[in-house]
Amino acid sequence: MKQKLEDIQQKLHEYKINSSEDLENFRLKYLSRKGLMNDLFEEFKQVPNEMKRDLGKLMNVVKTSVQAKFDEAAEKFKTDKRGNNNQNIDYTLPADLTELGSRHPLNITENQIVAIFNKLGFTMAEGPEIENDWHNFSALNFPPNHPARDMQDTFFIDEEIALRTHTSSVQVRLMQQKNPPLRAIMPGRVYRNEAISARANCFFHQIEGIYIDEKVSFADLKQTLYAFVKDMFGDDVEVRFRPSYFPFTEPSAEMDISCQICKGKGCNICKHSGWVEILGCGMIDPNVLENCGIDSEKYTGFAFGMGIERITMLKYDVKDLRTFFINDTRFLKQFSNV
Repeated sequence: MKQKLEDIQQKLHEYKINSSEDLENFRLKYLSRKGLMNDLFEEFKQVPNEMKRDLGKLMNVVKTSVQAKFDEAAEKFKTDKRGNNNQNIDYTLPADLTELGSRHPLNITENQIVAIFNKLGFTMAEGPEIENDWHNFSALNFPPNHPARDMQDTFFIDEEIALRTHTSSVQVRLMQQKNPPLRAIMPGRVYRNEAISARANCFFHQIEGIYIDEKVSFADLKQTLYAFVKDMFGDDVEVRFRPSYFPFTEPSAEMDISCQICKGKGCNICKHSGWVEILGCGMIDPNVLENCGIDSEKYTGFAFGMGIERITMLKYDVKDLRTFFINDTRFLKQFSNV
């Protein structure tokens, strides 16, 4: 065994390692599980005890020499993660940049809307997407035979539970939990049983808001929404209010802006009218305040709600709402710098 160790020590000085392939062959020959050093350690177990001391010292010397030669060559022929020899890399070439993703345009728009209303003093509230009848309908002044309760509009789970059709249910929860003054917005996903088209989907995203305090008026509502639209679309956008009806507000209105896609010339988004409805709004019905435990003789308030998809389509000139949900990376890459 002593002769074997001396032979290995002698051959180490003669062994040439000129490439990464030579390095791997050296490792396999000497340091692998089936290599010479492992075999010698197995043989060492059979050596008589009186000889182990001297042979053990020699084995340690040889092992250290083998490992040192391997480490020296490994540093010389160090490879990168893809197995390429660093000596063959041209460091003057451009870096291989990792492609970065982007935020979804709906998320970008939601963040913009939230930021604008935060500047106006609105906080944010959230609630469950699966709601009971009270929070989704009854507390909001929906009579039992209202069309919105029909299966064509709402995804019912059972007679009392449904997927929420608007984030107004969060308004109810907030009014029940906190006392006025209240000023908050409620972003979230909602569900309605509608045919999917360029203008509609069976699920979409809303942001609704309320402001409740003493002596809140319709003028406060209009000025709040004017400030939002100007900040979101610019000072050149035109705005109009049209009378409308919602069970939970009275008086009620719909707010239109000049179509940002066709600039008023007419397109499929504005139905060739030059105007696009972006939100509904109104003064909170006294019955709704009373249902939530708020004194309607002392407090008044307004509420509004808008679809994030509609705002995003106008903001970024997207002509088909379905584009937001098909996960086409070519479309999403356009928002990497937004």
